[in-house]
Amino acid sequence: MNATQPHSRKTDLTVTHVLAELLERLEHSKVPVGAEQYRSVVQYLVSELGEVEPGTALGALLDSHPAAAELYENVNYQFAGLCRSALEASLASERQAKEVLDRAMRRAMNRPNTPFKEDPTHGKS
Repeated sequence: MNATQPHSRKTDLTVTHVLAELLERLEHSKVPVGAEQYRSVVQYLVSELGEVEPGTALGALLDSHPAAAELYENVNYQFAGLCRSALEASLASERQAKEVLDRAMRRAMNRPNTPFKEDPTHGKS
């Protein structure tokens, strides 16, 4: 009988760190970067991130490499959403968007000869 071994995750983050550092350099490069080179680094980093052990070491690496952290969030979005995004920044942007929409709605309602009609199906499925 062939028993499958559980996949053990990597605890050595050396390769992950090198790829995260390379991605940061590509992100901030003043010289244009080829799409194939960028894609290659991202694909290797995604593969590494899928094999490393989650924990404080990975968290520290992602904290110091914002591009890798964003990639990590995108790859794991279906499981954890924007798990690495600061809650305060998310709330502030949501509030700001609501204020902009409220102002636009008030302006639209105050225009002469432009009656506002609420959509009767709004909010209904």
